[in-house]
Amino acid sequence: MIKIFVQNLRNQYFKASNHTTPSSMIPKVKELKLIAIYLYISDMYRQELKYSCQRFSNNSTPAFTDEEVMTIYLYSMHVEQRFKVKQIHEFASDHLRSWFPLLPSYEAFNMRINRLGEAFKLLAAQTIERYTPMDCLCDTSLLDSMPIITCSGKREGKVAKEITDKGYCSTKGIYYYGLKLHALAFQRPNRLPFPEQFQLTPASENDLNLFKQAWGDIENRTFYGDKIYHDNEYFAQNRAGKNALMLTPVKAVKGQDEQTRMRDKAANELFSTAVSKVRQPIESLFNWLIEKTDIQRASRVRSTKGLMVYVFGRLAAAYIFLIL
Repeated sequence: MIKIFVQNLRNQYFKASNHTTPSSMIPKVKELKLIAIYLYISDMYRQELKYSCQRFSNNSTPAFTDEEVMTIYLYSMHVEQRFKVKQIHEFASDHLRSWFPLLPSYEAFNMRINRLGEAFKLLAAQTIERYTPMDCLCDTSLLDSMPIITCSGKREGKVAKEITDKGYCSTKGIYYYGLKLHALAFQRPNRLPFPEQFQLTPASENDLNLFKQAWGDIENRTFYGDKIYHDNEYFAQNRAGKNALMLTPVKAVKGQDEQTRMRDKAANELFSTAVSKVRQPIESLFNWLIEKTDIQRASRVRSTKGLMVYVFGRLAAAYIFLIL
C-alpha cells in the first residue's frame, strides 16, 4: 500500500509540474515529504493562496511558480532545519535541482519569497484551522506571548519601523526592538497545547489590551494567563455577559495591610501554583517553536515584507508536519 501511495504522489507531482522523473539526491522518506508538501501547497494555492499574491503584470504566470518557491522554503526549513534564505537556496541548488530545474538565482529567489508574506500568513492560519486535533479541550484556552527580536534594546531599531517598536520581555529580563507573538491555544491533556490563533503586535503592546481587542468576545471559555491579564472589573463583566472566566496567579494588592496579606498568603500561593501549572505547557509550545524554526531571532531581517515572511513562514513550517 505504501508503494502505491508513493507512486500516486509521484504521478500527481509530475502531472502537475510537467517534469520528467528526476534522479533524486535526497532519501526516499524525505522525497515523499517533499512531494506531500508540494501537493498540499498546490491544492491550497488553487483554492485560496493565489488571491493573496496575484500579479497584474506581463509576468503574471512565471515559469518557476509560487507553489515551487513555497515548497522549497517550507521543506528546507521543516525537514532540513535550514533557517536562512541563503542556506535554503544553496540546499535547493545542490540537492533539489532535479526536482526544480528552473530554480532562479539567489537574488531572484529571495525577491520571490518576500512577495509571499500574505500567502504564508493565510497558509499558516488555514493549516492550523484544518488540522485541529480531536483531543483539544475547546472550552479551555491558554494565553501567552513571546518576543520576535530584530535588535537589542541597546540600539535603535531600523527594520520595519511601521510594525515594530521597543518593548520589554520580563521572562528574559531584556529590552528589545521587534514584535510580540501572542498565542491563544487549546489545552490538550498531557500534550503541547494546540494554537487556535496567533496574533502579531509591536513589542510594546500590552498582552491584556491585545486580548480585549482580539479575543474579548469569545464566549463559554475558561482562560489561563499570567499576571499581565489581571483585570477584575473587566473579567467580572465578561463572566456575567459571555460566561468567560480568566484565571491568573494572584497579584499583590497595592497598599494592602500586612495582616491581611499574611492571612491570605497560603491560599493565594496554592491558587497561583495551580494556575501556573495549568498554563505552563504554553511556554513549552513557544520553546518548541523556537527549537523547530528559530523564530525568535530576526536580527538578519532587513525589510517589513521580509519580517512578515520570517514569522508566518516559520509558523507554517512548524505546523506543516500535520499534513505529513
